[in-house]
Amino acid sequence: MKINVQVGNSTFTATLEDNAAAEALVGMMEKAPVVLRMNDYAGFEKVGSLGRSLPTSNRQTTTHAGDIVLYQGDQIVIFYGSNSWSYTRLGKIDDLTGWKQALGSGNVTVTFSKGE
Repeated sequence: MKINVQVGNSTFTATLEDNAAAEALVGMMEKAPVVLRMNDYAGFEKVGSLGRSLPTSNRQTTTHAGDIVLYQGDQIVIFYGSNSWSYTRLGKIDDLTGWKQALGSGNVTVTFSKGE
């Protein structure tokens, strides 16, 4: 399944994983887009609280730019760098053109919505 990830005026398409966490995220988007205030962390990721927990299937993984993961069951993390930690994979940005520039160096508001 595809979703849209809007950062400021830039919109990216992401392909979701086939797992319970991604399905639960899509369920949240059924009523309205999920809008998160995401804080910059450590110069390689943005983190935002969902306000509720999703199912987890955490695995030790090394992330890369464009990866979208669930951390501690209730936080979405989007990467513009790389990290190794235990996450539940949610999806990946399809085309990274302009991704790092859109995320910038500070906090951002990101809107996740159902794709076509």
